Amino acid sequence: MHEAPLIATLVSGIVLAFVFAALAHRLKLPALAGYLLAGVVVGPFTPGYVADGHIAHELAEVGVVLLMFGVGLHFSLKDLLSVKSIAIPGALGQMAVATVLGLLLGWALGWPFAQGFVFGLALSVASTVVLLRAMEERRLMETERGRIAVGWLIVEDLAMVLALVLLPAVGGALAAGQGVSFAALAGTVGLAIGKVALFVALMLLVGKRLIPWILARVAISGSRELFRLAVLAIALGVAFGVAGVFGVSFELGAFFAGMMMGESKLAHDAAEETLPLRDAFAVLFFVSIGMLFNYRVVLTEPLVVLAALAIIVLGKSLAALGIVLAFKRPPRTALTIAVSLAQIGEFSFILIGVGVAQQMVSKEAQDVLLAAAIVSILLNPLLFKLLDRARPWLDAREAAQVAADAVAVVADEPAPERADDLAGHVVVVGYGRVGRLLCGELLGRGSPLLVMEMESERIEELRARGIRTVSGHAARDEALAAANLAHAAALLVTAPDAFEAGEIVRVARQLNPRLLILARAGSSAAAAHLRGLGADLVVSGEHEMARSMLERLDAVPSGHEQAGSVAAQ
Repeated sequence: MHEAPLIATLVSGIVLAFVFAALAHRLKLPALAGYLLAGVVVGPFTPGYVADGHIAHELAEVGVVLLMFGVGLHFSLKDLLSVKSIAIPGALGQMAVATVLGLLLGWALGWPFAQGFVFGLALSVASTVVLLRAMEERRLMETERGRIAVGWLIVEDLAMVLALVLLPAVGGALAAGQGVSFAALAGTVGLAIGKVALFVALMLLVGKRLIPWILARVAISGSRELFRLAVLAIALGVAFGVAGVFGVSFELGAFFAGMMMGESKLAHDAAEETLPLRDAFAVLFFVSIGMLFNYRVVLTEPLVVLAALAIIVLGKSLAALGIVLAFKRPPRTALTIAVSLAQIGEFSFILIGVGVAQQMVSKEAQDVLLAAAIVSILLNPLLFKLLDRARPWLDAREAAQVAADAVAVVADEPAPERADDLAGHVVVVGYGRVGRLLCGELLGRGSPLLVMEMESERIEELRARGIRTVSGHAARDEALAAANLAHAAALLVTAPDAFEAGEIVRVARQLNPRLLILARAGSSAAAAHLRGLGADLVVSGEHEMARSMLERLDAVPSGHEQAGSVAAQ
């Protein structure tokens, strides 16, 4: 076993993760509790077999890269830019609060300034894996909350890239009590920012065209095996290549590679091909965290661990909550972001490890951070369950806010442009990815079309194409009335958020009880919610694919030869 540490680490991690995850499921605990326990069992602080920690970390890194690549596949540049106004100040503000709290804790414990600063900075960064898994389990990635969370992560990632570049440069001087040259520091910062800017520019100018082109050429070969290999080669190759050349993180490189591949029509197939590997290696990420856990620190420094945990779960989450509310986002969005950030992970471990290597941070402080991180990861699913239980109250609050906003908008803004001259038209709510596909098909059929959209850039694009548009929030009575629903043929609601779509359906049904209303849903529960509010047909991915296949089957004439001829077409 010692002669094959890679195989031994991989097998022991996967097998024990399965065993303890099954046990956790039986005890109605989160599966990741089993993954972490598996890591503790094969870690160096428990008796028996000890897996190779370095190899485990490398395998976990592959999981994080594939996860960020998958997120990039479903995340467009417009999505990223649409949340920059809240993600950039929000992430930086929340990181500043957590860093200051860590400094104060270090000051209370008598730590040197450098140790307190690095410790606080490590507490400020959320785990990519934990946050994205929670978002995906609740189908929040396509909602505003999901976009803000991912944007927040990207800003934190960029900040950590800069921190990891600067820490070795200033670590020796701070540890020795010497001054830091401002010119040298400015040069280091400028070089790091320049590399990141060059990387982003290269991806937008070259990668946006080259990556989809490569994928399309491979798809023409007809080999699914070659296509799968191409997807993995692009994801891992770009991530590790740009990390070495531009000094950015593997995760950031994978995210941009996925986002550029998302421009291809084959993006959905690419996501499907990486899913099994992504899930398997994500499990190894949690196993690798468990291996780092030294349980003795909980016994020797319980109050310090609790204080660090309080900064993670309460301090930075409350800071995020206040920032999101200050940007006038709904309480549900603010609480979702706050709960998502109530944990720390991979970047925290990397940063604190660099701090130990630079003799800025003690090994005891590293153990405290690791213990607090593991507890925060275990608590995070429980916090999300509490948030789910508060959903009825949050929905009621948001509904009241929507009504109040509608009244305020009526008083403060001019009424939307009306479409009283249209009749028998189709109203499409939202001009995102689904909305664009619908509009293209409807225009091809020559159907009278009206689009309801809030974002100014999309409105300008629609009007440039000569498509009638009503600007404003579609859940407002006056906005839907301006769309002349009384004389419309149908209403197509493409909003991915079930609550927002539900408000639109409810108001539209009140305005026209006979209107044909079609909506999309991400889950069976969301579909039932929309039907209960008056939608005639709710489309969800799996059910719609099954229905389309059955309709195609029913259209095939009877007889083997006729069926074969239709299939050949």
